[in-house]
Amino acid sequence: MLSEPPPPDPRTTYPALSPAAQALATRCESRVNELARSMTRDAFERLPGYSELPADVKDVEIAATVRNGLRLFLRRVRDPQGHAGDHSLFRERAAQRAEEGMPLHTLLRSHSTAVYVLWQTLRDEATDEEAGALIELVDFLLRGHEAVIGAVAETYLIEQATLAAERREHHRALVRGLLEGSVPPLRAFEELGLQGPCLVVHLLLPREEGPTTTAVADRRLVRRVQAVVDRSMGTETVSLLAVDGGHAIVPRQTDDEDDVRACEELCTSLRQVCGDDVRVAAVAAATAQDVPTAARTAADIVHIARACGRAPGFHLMDDVLLEYHLSARREQRPHRRPPRPPREPTRPHRHPAHPPRTPA
Repeated sequence: MLSEPPPPDPRTTYPALSPAAQALATRCESRVNELARSMTRDAFERLPGYSELPADVKDVEIAATVRNGLRLFLRRVRDPQGHAGDHSLFRERAAQRAEEGMPLHTLLRSHSTAVYVLWQTLRDEATDEEAGALIELVDFLLRGHEAVIGAVAETYLIEQATLAAERREHHRALVRGLLEGSVPPLRAFEELGLQGPCLVVHLLLPREEGPTTTAVADRRLVRRVQAVVDRSMGTETVSLLAVDGGHAIVPRQTDDEDDVRACEELCTSLRQVCGDDVRVAAVAAATAQDVPTAARTAADIVHIARACGRAPGFHLMDDVLLEYHLSARREQRPHRRPPRPPREPTRPHRHPAHPPRTPA
């Protein structure tokens, strides 16, 4: 069976324009720089947030993008055939605007405004006898605008997703370093927006393995767990979570009784999301330097309680105090060197030049 031919490239399906339409567009070609200045200094100023952009961005980068779009339109009027790289500058600028934090709606509205200004210019230039040519150019302009908007939006969203992933990974690496003690605690506290005493909470959650478990489902579960932790603790926590649990660092502005009540409420809420086998422990950290020790202690409490057969729930140090000290003493006990294996008796060595004598 013959395979179906690939769909036509939309860049190559633009119909050729009539000589009248080409002549109308050509009359506007000398006004490219004027139109670019008009758009960047007047038309775009009505867009929300545009006036706050630096002058060099408006007068250099955005103006260059406008001139590129106008010249691309005029070139495509003469040659409807698209070429690779037609939208490369639009994509480059979209990535820059995403990195700078310009809202996507502002970026897309700037492209639509440019199309409208170009349409006004063509309309003002056309005579009554060129109404048909004007309709051709408007159809051509809108089809080109569709392709540009698609390229701009796609690139912006990809860049935004990439930047968000980088920020999340940096955040997780910073929290992991703080919990493990591998980064300076004060610097980590400052970057994470933490200050003063805090409560380090360790979670151990049941994880269901099965064919229906997917990466998307895992990410959704982690987001739900994060929401439950924030809601139960009454504040936005700094967390390092996975589907099987993790740590949360909670700014500590309450007394011990309120901490216990919040952790018990956390257990109850997590059971509704993850199942019954939820275990939680929390240890206070007076300073940033105390966070790694508090994280290890909270994890030890949970693991010892589980190993001792304690029922799931919120575990206090008092519940496993004896086992905790015995475990710590075993870890501090020096390890004995293994005994050396007994040495085999040595045999006399005979040189090959003097073989053993044999009886005659």
